[in-house]
Amino acid sequence: MSVGFELQQTDNGLALVWLDEPRFQPLIIDFHKGKSAYRAQHSALKSEAIARAVGITGKRQPSVIDATAGLARDAMVMAGFGCQVLLIERQPYVRALLNDALARAQAKSDAIGEAAKRLNLLDVSSINEVEHNAADVVYLDPMYPKTGKRKAQVKKDMQMFQQLVGSDLDADDLLQPALSVARYRVVVKRPNSAPFLNGNEPNQQLTSKKHRFDIYINQGFDK
Repeated sequence: MSVGFELQQTDNGLALVWLDEPRFQPLIIDFHKGKSAYRAQHSALKSEAIARAVGITGKRQPSVIDATAGLARDAMVMAGFGCQVLLIERQPYVRALLNDALARAQAKSDAIGEAAKRLNLLDVSSINEVEHNAADVVYLDPMYPKTGKRKAQVKKDMQMFQQLVGSDLDADDLLQPALSVARYRVVVKRPNSAPFLNGNEPNQQLTSKKHRFDIYINQGFDK
């Protein structure tokens, strides 16, 4: 899976280098820069669909397991709203990048640093390794196979990430374990054109121009 890539330590943090594509800058996860920092600083409960999908309110910050953490951008948004978020990432290079990024972010005492302290990377590679009822919510955002219909080119950092990780062809197998781990709900982020995970119709949906959130309710979360 990681053929053609290597990790290199730099002055700015641990970097993923795409050996076959030298035109790509090394990928470093930095919660204080770029899109992650902007969302963390400018997100509002009313404007973030993920907050509504997960069930975050001004008075309620459910515990979350992000079982497909990736670059942890969505996880940082949830942590910024006060949620304790446990991360699962099975790709070893991405796990190493996340570990490094979290250590650097958590060392700072600003708002992003405080949010990062609510993120913890679990020492497991799958939601199947987590005990039942371990969190209020399980969040899933599996990589979806390319369809060839996308008009806009994916940004270079995501191209690099997608090349390393590939598609989550076993994504359908995540739903049932997630439902056993979540006390109240499972939230699945999907492209609008994608089928339901494992063919299971959700109890609720939130949609936007680019994607939707399928919500599977375990218990009366809103009561």
